[in-house]
Amino acid sequence: MKIKGLRWWIITLIGIATIINYIDRSALSIMWPAMSKDLGMDDADYALILNLFMIAYAVGQSISGKLFDKIGTRLGFVIAIGVWSLSSLFHFAVKGVLSLAFVRITLGISEAGNWPGAVKSNSEWFPLKERAIAQGIFNAGASIGSVIAPLFIAYMFAGFGWQTTFIIIGALGLVWIIPWLIVYKKLPKDHPWITEEERRLILDGKAAPTVEEEALKGRSVSEILSFKESWGVIACRFFMEPIWWLFVGWMPLYLQKTYGFDVKQIGLFAWVPYVGAALGSLAGGWYSGMVIAKSQSVDKGRKQAIAIGGVIMFLGLMATIFFGDTPLKFVVIVSFVLFGFQFAIGNIQTLPSDLMDKKSVGTLAGLGGSIGVISVIVMNFLIPIITKASYTPAFIIIAAFVPLGVFSVFALIKKIQPVNNKNLNKY
Repeated sequence: MKIKGLRWWIITLIGIATIINYIDRSALSIMWPAMSKDLGMDDADYALILNLFMIAYAVGQSISGKLFDKIGTRLGFVIAIGVWSLSSLFHFAVKGVLSLAFVRITLGISEAGNWPGAVKSNSEWFPLKERAIAQGIFNAGASIGSVIAPLFIAYMFAGFGWQTTFIIIGALGLVWIIPWLIVYKKLPKDHPWITEEERRLILDGKAAPTVEEEALKGRSVSEILSFKESWGVIACRFFMEPIWWLFVGWMPLYLQKTYGFDVKQIGLFAWVPYVGAALGSLAGGWYSGMVIAKSQSVDKGRKQAIAIGGVIMFLGLMATIFFGDTPLKFVVIVSFVLFGFQFAIGNIQTLPSDLMDKKSVGTLAGLGGSIGVISVIVMNFLIPIITKASYTPAFIIIAAFVPLGVFSVFALIKKIQPVNNKNLNKY
């Protein structure tokens, strides 16, 4: 049996996994107003739990990056989604801070694997010119998950309560493993279902590895960090990640505190910005792919998309401060912010596959994710302190991060191309 466009089936499955990922992680913030009452917890407890999740997520990014490079994409995803689905499911049994912290930590460690795993899979299944659109489809899964989550979770909560809702969403990921194991049998070179035309397209559309590169087990972390290009990826992730997570982690509480919203009202409003994010994911991938095809320059395509996304983000964050004075205005403006974020981030997340050999892609992607999450953790500690009067200080800080993130790529990655023994840009 041969399947045309098998690579698109692969990325679609990963996109669905990402939707499930975001439903699982969003459930706590959406149902927190009700859960906190049942569990006798407050916003300080929420900030602690959120940061424990983020710390685990940071650790998980690095661990899973190495894990995917070691055991491969197929088994790596099975382990990651299996553990995070069980962690989500067992939220139904939490009784207080300790039990909630435990399941959020295991959830964070395992959910982190989705990102380096997707970057690695895209480097295996897509030629250079298609990787950003593939990453865009994957990132659209995060946005679609964030669109679906408030409505789906609010509906489940209204019908069954928060405990049963966690059981239902946890079961979704366990079901996903079945089609994944069926479809993702082998890599493109050896997959029995791939057409010869698609095999040639994938293998001819990436740089042919040298004998030395084939023999490599993958670069060590210290060697990866010896390239200034790696620091460009890491610094950019450090500055960009808090922008997304501010809205994912705190927007439901912002709507509750600022406008007195309950779980149902949060569900009706909180999904709107992620429509913009989903469109940005696809638009950013399409745009860079178009520029790469026309100019034959990966460097130009990636950097132009990152710069455009940065401008949209910055202007949108400024608008939240001066014009976001009603719930409708706020969510519409945030839609533009997240459109710009996803327009840029798909290309930023693709950089490890542009720079590193296939056995080191997951490691750099994981390192970048870990450092990005550290920045998010710092912001999560600051937000309850700096937002007592309003959220304006938080919006100002992350607005300042945008040009710093864009500058990191342009300053430290002079040209986006594979780093190798003939192209050493080390400190």
